[in-house]
Amino acid sequence: MTEINLLDLYEHTAEEQEAATYGAREPRKGFFTDTTLCIGCKACEVACKEWNQIPADGYTWTGESYDNTGALGGETWRHVAFVEQKHESGLRWLMESDVCKHCTHAACLDVCPTGALIRTEFGTVVLQDDVCNGCAYCVPACPFGVITKRQDNQRAAKCTLCYDRLTAGETPACAKACPTQSIQYGDVDELRQRAEERLSSVQRQPQFAGANLYLHDKNDGIGGAGAFFLLLDKPEVYGLPPHPVDTTRDLGKMWRVMGIAAGTLVGALALSTVGSKR
Repeated sequence: MTEINLLDLYEHTAEEQEAATYGAREPRKGFFTDTTLCIGCKACEVACKEWNQIPADGYTWTGESYDNTGALGGETWRHVAFVEQKHESGLRWLMESDVCKHCTHAACLDVCPTGALIRTEFGTVVLQDDVCNGCAYCVPACPFGVITKRQDNQRAAKCTLCYDRLTAGETPACAKACPTQSIQYGDVDELRQRAEERLSSVQRQPQFAGANLYLHDKNDGIGGAGAFFLLLDKPEVYGLPPHPVDTTRDLGKMWRVMGIAAGTLVGALALSTVGSKR
């Protein structure tokens, strides 16, 4: 396998970065979530918890619509957001099943000191529970706030895109359980094309004029995502950052500047030492 210099990836185009990161392995797998088809049934949440044996949560009444899980985290790998919105046509519900984005530039993976976070042969980002030491460096590194520590073992956790099912040729549990095909699983390139076609179709309907694709663009701040969405309103309406950026994006430049500064300082000290001896 070709060795990859992670710092150099940030100086190439999105297509070059993606090719260098994934190489000649399995086709990259991911999710396309079409929120126009979501009915808020939460079958994805239940299937995810059952298959991955995640602790139960969401039993505390938040008073915020029907959304009792609140957000993604170590104990909620799929989260169905409910947004009650006043619209020109009356009241409408916006529903969106959120998940880890499996970023092309995954800051969580870059900052992990133990190798608990890995890039799989499917291009997904998996957090290995038995390797995690609970340092939580990955928690603030994620621009989406996806990762938190589990209450039972104090180790970080997030969606694995059902890696064990993928290796057996099976569909991830959430997509398998979705009754409306709002969550679609497959090869990322194929899903991107499908998302563009679906957006074009949806935007022809006047009530969906504000529809947009989120995290579909390879040239965005994370190099595109392995999980992207068709939204009916702005990302921030769903609690998503409008312009997410890989939090380690500028590390290469920072290290180079620090190296130059350190070299300059050493040179200045050397010169001052020579001068003082004279």
